[in-house]
Amino acid sequence: MVDLGLTHVALPVADVEQSIDFYAVYAAMVVIHRRVDAETGAQVVWLSDHTRPFAIVLLEQATVQPILAPMAHLGVGCESRETMDALCDRARREGCLIQGPQDSGYPIGYWAFLRDPDGHTLELSYGQEVGLTVEKT
Repeated sequence: MVDLGLTHVALPVADVEQSIDFYAVYAAMVVIHRRVDAETGAQVVWLSDHTRPFAIVLLEQATVQPILAPMAHLGVGCESRETMDALCDRARREGCLIQGPQDSGYPIGYWAFLRDPDGHTLELSYGQEVGLTVEKT
């Protein structure tokens, strides 16, 4: 058996542990693989939320220039508006809320943008139905 299709997105990060904490809180992701690259000595971590065969790969680097910044972003569907509101309240207190939450109606839904520790953008949403649309087709 081999992996097929889109399996991961790799992000450069300055502090692997800080990024693990961010994605655990805001995207319900956990570490599924961790190693030190033999050639560079940098940490490499794979994160998954176990909802589908997809991972975020964190690549430790001394200097990071944000690659995913609005409008480029990772999108995470939340289970309810209340869950999103609680996460956005926390993000506001922690200084990482960029925009939102706001309701843009179907098919965009209720959404907000957060900034991860390296400046990459994470979108939280409720009601977008991207995953459901993929399954229907």
